Amino acid sequence: MIQKLFPAIILMLLTAVVQAQQVIIPSPPRLAATAYLLVDADTGRVLVEQEADMVLPPASLTKLMTTYIVSEEMEQGRIGEHDKVNISVKAWRKGGSKMFVQEGTQVDLMDLMRGVIIQSGNDASIALAEHVAGSEEGFVDIMNQTAAKLGMTHTQYKNSTGWPAEGHHTTARDLAALAKAVINDHPEHYDIYREKHFSYNGINQANRNRLLFRDDSVDGLKTGHTEEAGFCLVASAKRDGMRLIAVVMGTSSENARASETEKLLAYGFRYYQTRSIYSAGDELQRSRVWSGKQEEVVLGVKEDIQLTIPRGAESQLDAQMHIDEVIRAPIEAGEELGRLTIDLDGERLVDAPLVALEPVEPAGFFARLIDAIKLFFIQLFK
Repeated sequence: MIQKLFPAIILMLLTAVVQAQQVIIPSPPRLAATAYLLVDADTGRVLVEQEADMVLPPASLTKLMTTYIVSEEMEQGRIGEHDKVNISVKAWRKGGSKMFVQEGTQVDLMDLMRGVIIQSGNDASIALAEHVAGSEEGFVDIMNQTAAKLGMTHTQYKNSTGWPAEGHHTTARDLAALAKAVINDHPEHYDIYREKHFSYNGINQANRNRLLFRDDSVDGLKTGHTEEAGFCLVASAKRDGMRLIAVVMGTSSENARASETEKLLAYGFRYYQTRSIYSAGDELQRSRVWSGKQEEVVLGVKEDIQLTIPRGAESQLDAQMHIDEVIRAPIEAGEELGRLTIDLDGERLVDAPLVALEPVEPAGFFARLIDAIKLFFIQLFK
């Protein structure tokens, strides 16, 4: 049984007697970058992509995985925010961008986190890796296992810093998945990514993410640069409840990676919107139940349904419920009894289970017998 269903957002518009007007959306911007991707952090909807699956060196974008794992280890209770981390000769000697820790000293773990996130310190990255796994090599194994768990199918790590190494690579799409995990899995640490400066050992360094100084809606995440990788940036911004993640790889300069990322974010926020359509537990439909103590079962969705759609496209959404033709008791709460689909211009945006929101117990023997006879004749003459 298929039934048309107005998404909640459309019902609100119709109630207000608002005539939705279609918004013309231009082609997405073409960036001066090797690869790029713009995605909604909550719905996963890709708004813009170019060579998003091209395997490329990540440079210091690697450090997003390093800090993500440190947050994971803290959540599991294996390390703590107040740990004193020993600084090895290897960490102290590492070249490139530095936090300027000293060999043989102990540094607060959260200072090292800031040293990685804000200052992009290679020394801090190695110190954290050694603290978690005993060695950077052991930590790399954790990095690759974590990448697989997050679905980063084209990523392979060789170190914790992004230092150039054969076989050390990722993609824009994988980096977007990692950024989403950093934001959603450990919100208690995400505020660090928006901090603009950090001082350690008498040396004050500014966050290399220039967008933090240009746009108040930008609150992360990480820059990267090597000669092979070019200038790269993974950025996230939130406006009016909508969060976007932009990944830009292989630009020509610090200014270029910031300005090209700005183009992506401006396009996404200007022409798209993310809205809650249905909430988990809301009643969407009541359907006939056979052989049950109740004659109807209440149907809804298990999880909130959010959509990222072009602005002005609400009236073009086609929502339908595909409900099982015959529903028999007993029914458990959460049992799937159909599917909810939402299409836009022929594209399937949602295909989610319709479930019973409450249980239905079986009726007594004679009631079940009567329903069985009724159902037999209904199906016989269909």
